[in-house]
Amino acid sequence: MHTYILPTKACEFRYVLASGPGGQHVNKTATAVELRVPLPKLGLPINVLKRLLAQQRGRINKELELIVQASSHRSQLQNKDDAIRRAEKLIAAALLVPKERRATKPTLSSKRRRVDKKKQRGSVKNQRRRPSLDF
Repeated sequence: MHTYILPTKACEFRYVLASGPGGQHVNKTATAVELRVPLPKLGLPINVLKRLLAQQRGRINKELELIVQASSHRSQLQNKDDAIRRAEKLIAAALLVPKERRATKPTLSSKRRRVDKKKQRGSVKNQRRRPSLDF
């Protein structure tokens, strides 16, 4: 898999109050991080940008900003690092070119095997029927 290093100068961080464990500390400090990455500033190739838009439709807004939220840690710094790492993973996944599928035909022997199995299964079911009373 490709690795991608996000230029943090292009990123915008917003710090908000987080929910979850942390006691009174969580009520006083803004530890949750919202990372906004303006995609046009990254200079990604158009095909990579299109793949990223398709893969992360729900995380990209109308201004073409990739938005990643992180609040799993109690520390603001750890959440910031987590958000950057997750954004890098998302972009690295878009850098991978998907393998093209080549259409293939089933072989003659595989067709025969399939038909034979269907016939065998049909005969098993046929034998389960009630015998007919025709003389």
